[in-house]
Amino acid sequence: MIIILKLQTDIEGKKACFGQMRDHLQGLGYVLGGGWDYDRGNFDSILWREGGETIYLRIPFLVYKGMLDEYNTLVEFQTPYIIKHVVNTGLDRDEGALLSATGLSQFQEPLDTDGYIRDKNKWEEIGQQAVQQVIQNIVHV
Repeated sequence: MIIILKLQTDIEGKKACFGQMRDHLQGLGYVLGGGWDYDRGNFDSILWREGGETIYLRIPFLVYKGMLDEYNTLVEFQTPYIIKHVVNTGLDRDEGALLSATGLSQFQEPLDTDGYIRDKNKWEEIGQQAVQQVIQNIVHV
């Protein structure tokens, strides 16, 4: 089980041009999450990282006009959330070790499968502030 902290923000339901948002958010440290499809995706940002622990902000969206690989695709933002991932940073002797060591494997087994987030109020506040920064840069369509 992974702990997810859903955030209460004003981004849900807002619409934007995918390409403009992607370009702008890259400058703020966001990436298009690896699990995207032509009708949905996520903008992900690292809020904190230490050792094998990482806390992410994920801002999901749905495509409502176009396909995700096109610049002018229109997207609608969904409820953002905070998620924590803990990976084993020790020596890995299996066949996926090279991929994991180079960061190419997104499927490494986490050390803490519960992904417990300490000080939830702190991370909710940090996440809400980060989402507010994204909202301020949405060019409405």
